[in-house]
Amino acid sequence: MNINKYICTGRLTKDPELRKVSEDLSVCQLRLAVDGMGRGREVGFINVSVFGKAGEAAAQYLAKGWLVAVDGRIELGQWETEGGEKRHDYTVVGNVEFLTAPRPVEEQAVASEPEAKPSRRKREPVAA
Repeated sequence: MNINKYICTGRLTKDPELRKVSEDLSVCQLRLAVDGMGRGREVGFINVSVFGKAGEAAAQYLAKGWLVAVDGRIELGQWETEGGEKRHDYTVVGNVEFLTAPRPVEEQAVASEPEAKPSRRKREPVAA
């Protein structure tokens, strides 16, 4: 028995792209940055395709920077360049769950400033 199942979380590296496959069906293309999957455990990149109503919702609400969870099957894509070179890549075809929106730029600036810590008062010994 063979199983083709992929599950990961990652951040969108660009805004989703929605296109019509047919009159009744659309597909949303996503690109995720996933920590710990590249050589030396660095960031790797995954292409994701989400079809139908779920894809339309992803295109409507998601944007670059969102943290999402993806589960689905891996499909191999192959093509030949104009120069005759054979190329391939992998795409996860499945579902996406919206996890965390990116913080607005002004909120990131406030969060990166060190907070003033309240001064500590010296404790007085308790009488017995």
